[in-house]
Amino acid sequence: MRKPGTIEHAYLDFDSFFASVEQQRRPWLRGRPVGIRPTTGNDWGGIIAASKEAKAAGVRGVMSRRDALKVCPDIAFVSQDPAMYRRAHNAAVASVKRLYAEPAVKSIDEMAVRLDPRSIADPHAAAARIKAVLAEDVGPFVTCSIGFAPNRHLAKVACSEDKPDGAMVWRPEDLPDAMLHIPLRALPGIGQGMEARLDAAGIRDMRGLLATQPKQLRRIWGNVAGERFWYVMHGYEVTVPKSERSMIGHGRVLPAEWRGLKRPYDCARMLTVKAARRLRRQNYHANRFYLGLKLRFHPGAEPKGWATEVEIATAQDDYSALDALKRSWARLGMAEDAPVNVAHVMVSFSGLVKTDACQLDLWRIDNPNRERWQTLTETLDGLNRRYCKSAVTVGPWTPPPGGNAGGKIAFTRIPEAEDFW
Repeated sequence: MRKPGTIEHAYLDFDSFFASVEQQRRPWLRGRPVGIRPTTGNDWGGIIAASKEAKAAGVRGVMSRRDALKVCPDIAFVSQDPAMYRRAHNAAVASVKRLYAEPAVKSIDEMAVRLDPRSIADPHAAAARIKAVLAEDVGPFVTCSIGFAPNRHLAKVACSEDKPDGAMVWRPEDLPDAMLHIPLRALPGIGQGMEARLDAAGIRDMRGLLATQPKQLRRIWGNVAGERFWYVMHGYEVTVPKSERSMIGHGRVLPAEWRGLKRPYDCARMLTVKAARRLRRQNYHANRFYLGLKLRFHPGAEPKGWATEVEIATAQDDYSALDALKRSWARLGMAEDAPVNVAHVMVSFSGLVKTDACQLDLWRIDNPNRERWQTLTETLDGLNRRYCKSAVTVGPWTPPPGGNAGGKIAFTRIPEAEDFW
């Protein structure tokens, strides 16, 4: 661990990325407030992202359609196009690679770079170069804010200080004064729960946070992450061990007119297969399957949550995944035509084990058909890759209204091309 004597990192945070991509591709949206809807072909649901203009009018990134219209009557609603956002993201990464060899992709709309001597000497000129290549390759309406600081964490905080389309430089000599005004909740790593813990410990502002000791934050966090947080906030370069994935899943908001349980089950079935495909693409086997539903028993009523989890035997094939779904759904104990509709469905696999770490001689013998299921699933994967779509599936394949099931808008994950099959 060391404390840099100059700026070493830049953090790029794209401004209202999804709405900006829509404004770039649709000239009539430029300069207008825009809200991104989660589905296509209908008006149910709210928005999941907003443009810079919409935010300036008081629209939040996640908001009901009704509330968005109240604060911004002239907002334009556009259905999400995750495949387009994925292409825009890839173009942005390629653009930054023209200037820096290995940008670290943090999410679909954020990335970080380690600065070269030229950029360290003149960060504002570096920001201008980055913005110029992005405007040339992606488009001038897809802008980003850039923060420069001694470490990546502080660079991320800095870039939020000059939005949109700004550039903020925090050299070591500028700190901590440059960030004393920032509320604790604005810091990456501090959510509502952690803010409550800090408050209980008498830490209520940035000055109080910086006056703590590493071990004190470790106790408040309950693990070593608190101690790491202290060091990065004090300008140290900290190497964080790469975390292992703990869950792979998909969710979907469903339309109010979907009565009964048959079509929601078909949607859950499709999402389960898509999640199992991701298991295989990322070389994981799973030991648990989770099903979560939000059930609405009367029109206009608040959805009530229901969830269950079942064990599976270190599997990744479609048959085992669908069997887990079938067992989970049976616990709901409702008939297909029950007077209920499903507002949201969520499926996920957990208890993940890397495929090369599985003890094959043990899991193969728990069911004599397991090897055949795995072989057949791999054959289906090969056919689908060949035709770049879900050409062959196990049983029915019923996409829900709105499209993009399994490949929805994602801030923390870069969708893969296969997500849209």
